[in-house]
Amino acid sequence: MRSVFQGLKQGAAAWILAGIAAAASASPSAAPPPAPTASPYWSPSWMASPQPLWGSDFVLPTGLPAQFRQQTLRQVLRLSVGGAGLRVIISNEDSPVPLHIGAAHVARHAGGSAIEPGSDRPLRFGGASAVTLPPGARLVSDPVDLALPALSRVAVSLYLPRPTRPAGFHFDARETAYLAAGELGAAPQWPASAALLGPRVFVSAVLVATPRPPTTVVTLGDSITDGNGATPGADRRWPDALAERLAGREVAVLNAGISGGRLLRDGMGRAGLTRAARDVFGQPGVRALLVLLGTNDIGWPGGPFAPQEEAVDAAALIQGFRQLIALAHAHQVRIVGATIPPFERALQGTPLEGHYSPAKDQVRGEVNRWIRESGAFDAVVDFDALLRDPAQPSRLLARFDSGDHLHPGDAGYRAMAALIDLEQLLGPERR
Repeated sequence: MRSVFQGLKQGAAAWILAGIAAAASASPSAAPPPAPTASPYWSPSWMASPQPLWGSDFVLPTGLPAQFRQQTLRQVLRLSVGGAGLRVIISNEDSPVPLHIGAAHVARHAGGSAIEPGSDRPLRFGGASAVTLPPGARLVSDPVDLALPALSRVAVSLYLPRPTRPAGFHFDARETAYLAAGELGAAPQWPASAALLGPRVFVSAVLVATPRPPTTVVTLGDSITDGNGATPGADRRWPDALAERLAGREVAVLNAGISGGRLLRDGMGRAGLTRAARDVFGQPGVRALLVLLGTNDIGWPGGPFAPQEEAVDAAALIQGFRQLIALAHAHQVRIVGATIPPFERALQGTPLEGHYSPAKDQVRGEVNRWIRESGAFDAVVDFDALLRDPAQPSRLLARFDSGDHLHPGDAGYRAMAALIDLEQLLGPERR
């Protein structure tokens, strides 16, 4: 076990040091970074997968302003595992222009736009409070001395002094972000006039300082994993509930779901097969991957999201899953396959109706049969059997339906997390 985890530790350190080097090159006059925390390991505790910004011709608006200028953006998140300190990762990965941050802060969240008094800490990058990220860069902050238990809620504030166009973002945060004029990063309470935003921007991950090597589970999926249909601000996505189950084991759960995510093709984000390198296998200590994809591969073609695309067949999806399984095993990562839930009447009565047809449901059934019976995955979790109406198996059970007939609600998400066998998910102890 020691040799494997030592490799994970070294890989995580290289990833962090690359971010520090980028910060130093972006701010050549910066002071040296502070000494690292006494904890020897940096464990991933939270993430939000970046998505490229789409144009005004797409069927959904982004929910973002055209630009930020002389404004502070405060975003709230919940950690999975806790630690003696933290580092925040900022992403400019999908932008063609530099990102200038005038100041950044992190603090314990106290509800709404407020932070706990006395918990505010400035974020620095290579010792500098201001930093410029080149186009396409990802940057790791210096260590911050702020102890946080598992499942803590944290607020990250970024001051954007120059005209800044949003680029990469995370469309459905299920959490309110706050935007106000001026430099308010350290302010305990914000004005009631602060604007409210639904997406996440720039903040993409948090690492925490832990005394032991990281053990990480990544959930790769679409809007059902991203939590559409869950109560905003309440941490009720199924990966949130899974994180609660695993917190006592000091296992991090990272939500790599994106709304509109697909396995084979780009959609409202890069294809699962493409982004798995960053979102899954690039995570320190990744031990298991739980994948729930296929709904949009099947449902989008011919509908309002992809009206010109040809229908996908079961063979193509199965081949895609086989590729993901091969990648996981090449990285010595355990992979658990989830069956695709039913979606008859999805988004019925809205301009987005068109996900479902009997032919599409037949493809879903063929793929689910292969997931259950092929033995290709290391384990299977049968979300379809859990969520479907026994009397009408192509529909969600009413008590689990959020109301749009596509996404579960809070009760459905909690039932999904409870269904997961933790021993099958984590597998035997590595040696």
